[in-house]
Amino acid sequence: MPAPRLRLGVNIDHIATVRNARGGELPDPVRGALIAIAAGADGITAHLREDRRHIRNEDIARLMLAISKPLNFEMAATEEMVGIAIATKPHGACLVPEKRSERTTEGGLDVIGGHDHVKGATAALKAAGIRVSLFIEPSREALQAARSIGAPVVELHTGAWCEAVMQGETDKAEHEFERIRLAAAQAESLGIECHAGHGLDFATARRIAGLPQIVELNIGHFLMGEALFVGLPAAIATMRAAMDEGRAGI
Repeated sequence: MPAPRLRLGVNIDHIATVRNARGGELPDPVRGALIAIAAGADGITAHLREDRRHIRNEDIARLMLAISKPLNFEMAATEEMVGIAIATKPHGACLVPEKRSERTTEGGLDVIGGHDHVKGATAALKAAGIRVSLFIEPSREALQAARSIGAPVVELHTGAWCEAVMQGETDKAEHEFERIRLAAAQAESLGIECHAGHGLDFATARRIAGLPQIVELNIGHFLMGEALFVGLPAAIATMRAAMDEGRAGI
């Protein structure tokens, strides 16, 4: 049986980062989302952080009105964010860890220590008809907890692997990739849809596309950086080609 087509979710947070660095309304992340969809994105991801450092509430509302593809609403599992999600009703909500001191999301959600809290947030979102995913470490324990929580989808944190690849730490990179490979296979065995993301570039996206259990990659920072030099449509086209090459090699 052939592997399912690998979907690409484009994270537009850092268009808003550039906008907010100076204030005002430009560049507009909603315009970026529309360009990404026209270039081949299968969905749009936006993280409404508690400190609103990039995406703002009005960005989420405008995205819901403007885009024709699914919105993946990244959010902390807080009462405020659950309320916003339920009021907004995006296609999906991805629960992620969040610390005000971090530059970006560091590591997976604590679905073991925070099991009951995450389960409550998940149940509330599911009751509102929102597909819930959990951003987790690629470990057996985290996947078992995700199943117990009742999440239909997990997104495996690929940051440690990508960082090791970037630093040329070959042994560590292979160890981290093996963790991802095993976790993806376990997710499938548990009946959980498997996504992946964080730190992916053309090369790492091409390789991870060879894991047939993974059906979606969510990529943002790298694509926005490439877009500064070649434009967003070209960056997305190259990423799409890399993913397709990796998938074809299965």
